Amino acid sequence: MTGGPGSGKSTLIAALAQTGLATMPEAGRAIIRDQQAIGGTALPWADRAAFAERMLGWELRSHAEAQAHAGPVVFDRGVPDVIGYLTLCGLPVPPHMHRAAALYRYNPTIFLAPFWPEIYAADTERRQSTAEAEATAAAMVTAYETAGYHILPLPLAPVADRVTFVRGEIDRALAQP
Repeated sequence: MTGGPGSGKSTLIAALAQTGLATMPEAGRAIIRDQQAIGGTALPWADRAAFAERMLGWELRSHAEAQAHAGPVVFDRGVPDVIGYLTLCGLPVPPHMHRAAALYRYNPTIFLAPFWPEIYAADTERRQSTAEAEATAAAMVTAYETAGYHILPLPLAPVADRVTFVRGEIDRALAQP
């Protein structure tokens, strides 16, 4: 699952976990908390390239951990998100990140939590403006489409409706031969 900040991804993924789906957490907030705790500089407002490298490492580890699950796993972001982040920041994308996106694949259809200004809120870890949040969602669409994925937008609807939508799509995908 991808999208801009504050679009309801993490809330939806937590709700999906309560229905029994395996999930992998988002890298960004955890890295920010860890870096702030240790006085590190791998932060989106201090050293964006270092922050991106930490996110890539997190996503590769999450991908490996997901292999232990027998059924579907829902990721809160993935390797192409790191590419989208760097592109959004106007930073070069190192070749190893493109290799990672080619090697560590997800389901061909990726859920997009579109920018949703009515629910967006900044906080101590999410410092982007609404314009940046909207631009981030667009950058993620481009990164995933460039990596060969199909984007399926989530409805702008309550969490329970989004859960029903995602579970229905996953069930349909699993039912296909």
